[in-house]
Amino acid sequence: MDTEQIVRTFVEYYEDRDHRRIGGSTLLPPPDDPVLFTTSGMHPLTPYLEGRPHPLGRRLVNVQRCLRTTDLEEVGDSTHLTVFEMLGTWSLGDYEGTRSLGWGHRLLTEGFGVDPGLLHATVFGGDERVGPDTASLELWQERGVPVELTVEDNWWSNGPVGPCGPDSEIFLWTGDTPPRSTPTRDPRWVEVWNHVMMRHRRLDDGRLVPLPQRNVDTGLGLERLASLLQGTSSVFDCDVFAPWRRLVPGLWSLDEPSFRLVCDHLRSAVVVIGDGVRPAATGQGYVLRRLVRRVLTVLWRDDPSRRLEDLPDELVPHTLDHFRQTEDPAVVRRLLVEEERRFARLLERGRQVLARPRFRGPLDDEDLHYLHDTHGLPRDLVISLRQG
Repeated sequence: MDTEQIVRTFVEYYEDRDHRRIGGSTLLPPPDDPVLFTTSGMHPLTPYLEGRPHPLGRRLVNVQRCLRTTDLEEVGDSTHLTVFEMLGTWSLGDYEGTRSLGWGHRLLTEGFGVDPGLLHATVFGGDERVGPDTASLELWQERGVPVELTVEDNWWSNGPVGPCGPDSEIFLWTGDTPPRSTPTRDPRWVEVWNHVMMRHRRLDDGRLVPLPQRNVDTGLGLERLASLLQGTSSVFDCDVFAPWRRLVPGLWSLDEPSFRLVCDHLRSAVVVIGDGVRPAATGQGYVLRRLVRRVLTVLWRDDPSRRLEDLPDELVPHTLDHFRQTEDPAVVRRLLVEEERRFARLLERGRQVLARPRFRGPLDDEDLHYLHDTHGLPRDLVISLRQG
């Protein structure tokens, strides 16, 4: 299955079970939301998880694009992306978690053809505030799926306050041997699908209080699922990266971790621009700027003559089309090239400043603040220039 077939199979499966599809939202949260970007499929639905009636009812399904800056340092491995799509389902006070898990198991094994013997589940084992999730445990035992009980790994929240609850995660074995061990002990168990029993709200003081309704919120990473179903060793080998895999190596000779970072960050920058963000010194614009600069740092490390204007024409419209965005590809390319030139000028100025006698020795926090406030040199750039 390619990603479009996966999406269609997923959505139709839940529509057959009376879920209504809601449109995937932009990466940008509402203006009064303190989070810079939408980080999960549930983010735009928080008011409805807290009890507000949703206009389409109590059973929902969607495909939501997300961005997580917390995973930036992990990009380059086989599973993490900065911008990705999340397949999601919700029960807003309708059915319980065991029904959700049963449907999920059936879709994976019958709809997507996953071998049931390659699955493993984890379940919340309970702590001093909330008891163990015995209902999910019994469901998995009835299905013949091995179960591991954890505490921290199976409690989900979207921040220090707000909706939260125990979850049950489904893992798929990716090793070339028969399945062994458990998900917390062997990284060859890859998380595929998380089912959260969203029943609590955490208050500012850390206390848990019941939500007005018992919800179920599930999330399934599209690119990760595609790579597993297509039998590839990483998300960068699934079909959405096929044009990048075909065109980038002929342009820039990169080792595999560098190739993955460059493709991920450029693709993410295109999507962020496609949602209306422009490079800036703070906020969402700074995340975009940081993505582009991380790409350039990798590209110029081995060859300072590499330029983003050489990026093959196909890649920008391919990415915009995949994420259903209407931004003009020429505008995206112009913004990337302008940011590249801005960064080149900043690097040259930074090298000149750091060559001054004052900055030749070890730098303390006062020096770093001065370089940022007076010369516009961010801490990470200064450190990178000193290491270089």
